[in-house]
Amino acid sequence: MPKPRYKRVLLKLSGEALAGGAGTGFDPQMLESIARQVREVHRLGVELGMVVGGGNLFRGPMGEAMGLERVTGDTMGMLATVMNALALQDQLEKAGVFTRVQTALEMQKLAEPFIRRRAIRHLEKGRVVVFAAGTGNPYFTTDTAAVLRAIEIGAEVILKATQVEGIYDADPRKVPGAKLHRKLSYQEVFQRRLKVMDTTAVTLCEENKLPILVFNLHREGNIRRAVCGEKIGTLVN
Repeated sequence: MPKPRYKRVLLKLSGEALAGGAGTGFDPQMLESIARQVREVHRLGVELGMVVGGGNLFRGPMGEAMGLERVTGDTMGMLATVMNALALQDQLEKAGVFTRVQTALEMQKLAEPFIRRRAIRHLEKGRVVVFAAGTGNPYFTTDTAAVLRAIEIGAEVILKATQVEGIYDADPRKVPGAKLHRKLSYQEVFQRRLKVMDTTAVTLCEENKLPILVFNLHREGNIRRAVCGEKIGTLVN
């Protein structure tokens, strides 16, 4: 059995990851794949928190395009992340992984409110905690929410799951021959304007010495490889 490099991690998923190739909605096969990979990591004894975006259902800028105020659109986006968190919880528990959903916006009939000490206790008891509704505030991305929750629960690394192998010098889906970076500093991310996370999120990581590992979610087993320290993706530290 492989030995994990990290004891406690925060896995950041985009909403689009749950949609698979469709781009919107939910892909049952993708949800099952994520649940299998999380179960594999959970069985290694790794304590796992998760933050999921809502882009497969609704994004704040979509609201602005519809004529809604930014705050209203961002709040609708937070609610989309709650829907995604509940979908993940359902799949994880079907896979035999005990799970709790905690939200930054209180909705007692659906999930627990985010309470740091309670979240840590759930992790210590072997439950996966899915953090939803971002930070609970408009104008902040789920990337920033993921970093904030990672710091609060004492995670050793943020695992940012994407649709490509890691961080490239250009979009590999548009630029043939784009170069994959295996290791970067926070300052290199800023200077080269690489789209890893938003600036606030990367700054928080730098200030708190929290590494970011960016990797391809679509390669089955990559979450396990990431927590075991195998050389995949791009490490920012």
